[in-house]
Amino acid sequence: MKTIKTNQSYKYLYGPVPSRRFGRSLGVDLTPFKTCSFDCIFCQLGRTSQTKLVRKEYVPIDAVLTEIQSWMETDGDADYVALAGSGEPTLHSDFGKVLRVLEQHPIPSALLTNASMLMHPEVRDAAAYADIVKVSLSAWDQRSFEWINRPHPQLQFNELIKGIKTFRAQFAGKLWVEVFMLLGINSVPGDVKKIAAQIKEIQPDSVHLNTVVRPPAEEFVAPIRQTKLASLAGIFDPPAEVIAEFNANSEKHIAATEASIMSMLQRRPCTTAQIVDVYGMHINEVSKYLGNLMRTGHIREERKKGDVYYAATRTENSDFAQA
Repeated sequence: MKTIKTNQSYKYLYGPVPSRRFGRSLGVDLTPFKTCSFDCIFCQLGRTSQTKLVRKEYVPIDAVLTEIQSWMETDGDADYVALAGSGEPTLHSDFGKVLRVLEQHPIPSALLTNASMLMHPEVRDAAAYADIVKVSLSAWDQRSFEWINRPHPQLQFNELIKGIKTFRAQFAGKLWVEVFMLLGINSVPGDVKKIAAQIKEIQPDSVHLNTVVRPPAEEFVAPIRQTKLASLAGIFDPPAEVIAEFNANSEKHIAATEASIMSMLQRRPCTTAQIVDVYGMHINEVSKYLGNLMRTGHIREERKKGDVYYAATRTENSDFAQA
């Protein structure tokens, strides 16, 4: 069994975290918390206080690249390295530099984006360095776009679709489209057909149906049963895949501490079972870490459909707070 000693000094890297599509995925976080062009009602990170369209160097790119090189040399074990994290990665003006560096390593790269910036040629050129680009599309027109994604006022749905199509035409890697299905909001078959029609014109390599599995930004958002998702999958062309739960590889083990668990929970709420899976730890060991983090006020519980998720409290005085 391989034991990986995780460096706890990373500021812009987190995980590897449990991903239902990317296995153990090392995250690269290129923006401050909730720096995004959308304020999606289903977002697991909560609401976006102010949507943004300005592209700039939100975090120092040289520091990010130094951390990636260090991780590759000392840890270097993940199924993917994904540009994701606390906001929209393509808002960082130099995200393409990260992808170009990752090209030099054997672990495949993934860009997880809401596609709002793909209308810009320089963003499309930078995104093309990724092995996989996953875009989100959960609406079918301007009205549903504003209802579900609550985008920056200057964003138009037609321009979003045009940007994705243009990118598809130039991209040699794999393009995935994720559709977040929400009960009673975009799950009516007639509306699903409208989303599917938009996606058919994009011609992605695959379509993924997802739903709420962690506490969303708005309480009125409800998940859809897996059986219902499966019944909708055939509407799409290509037929959609229903995203299954994360299945850990038990042969891998990642040595964790409170700090590494805290780093993960600052980006995404997780259940005890998910933390056990990603770190390969005994549940009693995870419980000790979570218990201490709860007692010291660094994390809180969020209950949903009988499951308990743990999330960072994000207090300014937290010992684990990100700069």
